[in-house]
Amino acid sequence: MTGFWSRYRRNLGGVIGLGLLAAVLVLALAAPLLFPVSPWQMRGAPLLAPLEETEFLLGTDMLGRDIAAGLAHGARVSLLVGTVSTLFAVLLGVGIGAPAGYFGGRIDDGLMRITEFFQTIPQLAMAIVLVAIFTPSLASIVLAIALVSWPPVARLVRAEVLSLREREFVEAAVVIGRPSWRILLDDILPNALPPVIVTATLMVATAILTEAALSFLGLGDKNFMSWGFMVGAARTMLREAPLLTVFPGIAILITVLAINLAGEGLNDALNPRLRERGE
Repeated sequence: MTGFWSRYRRNLGGVIGLGLLAAVLVLALAAPLLFPVSPWQMRGAPLLAPLEETEFLLGTDMLGRDIAAGLAHGARVSLLVGTVSTLFAVLLGVGIGAPAGYFGGRIDDGLMRITEFFQTIPQLAMAIVLVAIFTPSLASIVLAIALVSWPPVARLVRAEVLSLREREFVEAAVVIGRPSWRILLDDILPNALPPVIVTATLMVATAILTEAALSFLGLGDKNFMSWGFMVGAARTMLREAPLLTVFPGIAILITVLAINLAGEGLNDALNPRLRERGE
């Protein structure tokens, strides 16, 4: 871990991204303590400007709801959806890409045809259809994002497994008679994970944007405040009160930028060529 961190901190952007991401995470975790009142509750006069009343740091929206509370509680939804949907997508992608790359033949052809089918469908359009079918909820949003996000992971894992299965340590495991599934799980997959981890960090950012788009279109979970909902609800007031859209938009921008910067730093830290050069 010491060597990993020494490589990671060489990337200034990665360190800044990690710091911003940590700040967003702290805000999300502390939201119930900082803003114990529901962000849906109408607590003040409509359209208060930032700091116009000390109780409302960022002002209120057109219904008198606290914007700062909405941002804090919305961070919880965005990070939760992004992380959980990416986890499911990675598990699905690894489960399809690994056997396709290792066993090859008809298994590879069949699994890759399924992957190509999902890749031909526009992701956002498919996510909208899935959420509409299952009715909007956090569970359906996570499921929809996971189902449209896994194909790139499957193709990446397949490529990594194809390159690793010809290595000497794999051939030695085959010679001593180890079962194929043990070779795949114990020897190949651990060595294929670094690029998958980097890709997963970028997928979290994409998942957050997708959730914001779904909420903007009115397909978010109505029981939870989210940044996309705040942007969508305020679009009718864009001229009269542009800050209602600007604040959640900036929150989305900072979070996605932070994840991308952290992903780049992670890529540098896990890159074998950089590791060899550094050590």
